[in-house]
Amino acid sequence: MAKTVADQLIAQLVDAGVHRIYGIVGDSLNPVVDAVRRTGGSAKGGIDWIHVRNEEAAAFAAGAEAQLTGKLAVCAGSCGPGNLHLINGLFDAHRSGAPVLAIASHIPSVEIGSSYFQETHPDRLFVECSNYCELVSTAVQAPRVVNSAIRHATGLGGVAVVSLPGDVAELDAVGSAPAFVLPRTAAIVPDEHDIALLASAINEAKTVAIFAGAGVEGSHDEVVAFADLLAAPVGHTMRGKQWIQYDNPFDVGMTGLLGYGAAHAGIHDAELLILLGTDFPYEQFLPDGTKVQIAQIDADASHLGRRASVTHAIHGDVASTLAALTPLIRGERNRSFLEKTLKRHHRLLDSVVGKYTDVDKTVPIHPEFAATVLDELLSDDAIVTADTGMGNVWQARYITPNGGRRLIGSYLHGSMANAVPHAIGAQSAYPDRQVVTISGDGGLSMLLGELVTIAAYKLPIKVVVFNNSTLGLVKLEMFVDGYPDFGVDVPGVDYAAVAAALGFFSRRVEDPQDLRGALGEAFAHDGPALVDIATDPLALSLPPTITAKQVTGFGLAMSKLVLNGGVGEAVRMARSNIKHVPGL
Repeated sequence: MAKTVADQLIAQLVDAGVHRIYGIVGDSLNPVVDAVRRTGGSAKGGIDWIHVRNEEAAAFAAGAEAQLTGKLAVCAGSCGPGNLHLINGLFDAHRSGAPVLAIASHIPSVEIGSSYFQETHPDRLFVECSNYCELVSTAVQAPRVVNSAIRHATGLGGVAVVSLPGDVAELDAVGSAPAFVLPRTAAIVPDEHDIALLASAINEAKTVAIFAGAGVEGSHDEVVAFADLLAAPVGHTMRGKQWIQYDNPFDVGMTGLLGYGAAHAGIHDAELLILLGTDFPYEQFLPDGTKVQIAQIDADASHLGRRASVTHAIHGDVASTLAALTPLIRGERNRSFLEKTLKRHHRLLDSVVGKYTDVDKTVPIHPEFAATVLDELLSDDAIVTADTGMGNVWQARYITPNGGRRLIGSYLHGSMANAVPHAIGAQSAYPDRQVVTISGDGGLSMLLGELVTIAAYKLPIKVVVFNNSTLGLVKLEMFVDGYPDFGVDVPGVDYAAVAAALGFFSRRVEDPQDLRGALGEAFAHDGPALVDIATDPLALSLPPTITAKQVTGFGLAMSKLVLNGGVGEAVRMARSNIKHVPGL
């Protein structure tokens, strides 16, 4: 039987299959950390303590581990400032549906409410970024609260927070917790009447399109077969990309500001649009529900109809819903709409404006070229994390999913500095898989200390820095909104030199002809590696010779083009004018 409340807590985590806790030690957290030490580490059936440099990184790392494994991951912070640092990473994990337990230690229980040193109220602070957030006040209460927290995180998907005063953690344990048994995910079978109505609408519609999100995970083959049956082009969200784009002859790309291809045209030109497992938040890119009939299928009923006017709201998981719909679809479908949309998609991706140029000789290095080379060198089961900003753009457009690769980013929370800490969690969970970051210099510098964490644990993470000495996406946003760029440029930093000082294998690349070799060497290195690529800060915004007045006009024109539905055309302009046209 556990000796202390802290021992009991750690025993419950071991029982739940937890192998590591990410965090920083501190006085109020010491009883918990010592309980971790006495387990002997994961090699002896216990838990490892992963010492990060900022608790924010701890939460990001736990979130990535939980997303990749589907299992409970844990982070921890000491009282006051310690656990406050967790909050940004916990928001990211919660919005991503990652089952994460956060241990937020607290000041001595007798001092709560007295404005004590470092006093905050974590049981209040973390409510908005969790499914469960409770304060442990007594030893007898502790195992019940921890048990409930674990079940909320794993059962609902998202964050649970246990606030534990240090003095309570030192108390003798009382009672025991029930054994943790994790059930398999249940199927959510839709209502038969709703299915019949949607099947009738599909049979009556001349043209149907599918817009797929993260909810299609695990149902790739079923969605492709359904699209074939309906002769429906399939667009996808950023989060849906890795689950549906590969081995999909009906793929027409992605919509939204990061989008490409004919997805926008496909979902707007169809008579019936099926939103499949997506809660895509940007309603300006969705069709008007009064002009296009919209059906939405989602395992979370709260998502139904909250972004667009929906005619058919289906509460069910994707696999169960498609299994119920398929037998009700009648007759052969006219495939001309599908063929037209696919032809448009390939034209938008393959055609260029003007003459091709040798981008492998152009300085500064085009980030599109760098991303293309990176994609070619990745292993088939690589885990690729991307910083929010232009890193997301390169990941979305150039990293090719294949069913084995995983893409991680702060897609719903949109935080900077996520790529490296996400990679720490990914590599800790999968030590034998290739883990690569697409880091912006802005994001990397924000949590630069986590390079120390990578070095300390000799994690073989490959940090790829797109170094343009500016906050690229913010700069583009300013242009699009008609503002001159201001406050976005940062001093140039040789991150390869910084990494080398920490013991990384590192390369600084300024000549595009050196890029493939540098990445190849880094990927072959058995340990931490960083490749610092000096990229063009003007990429995806404007040519370098354009005037300030034309800058604003270019941005506004691109904005209007995108918002008026020309996502594919906008991307073609970007790809052609920046990657291929001479002089850019």
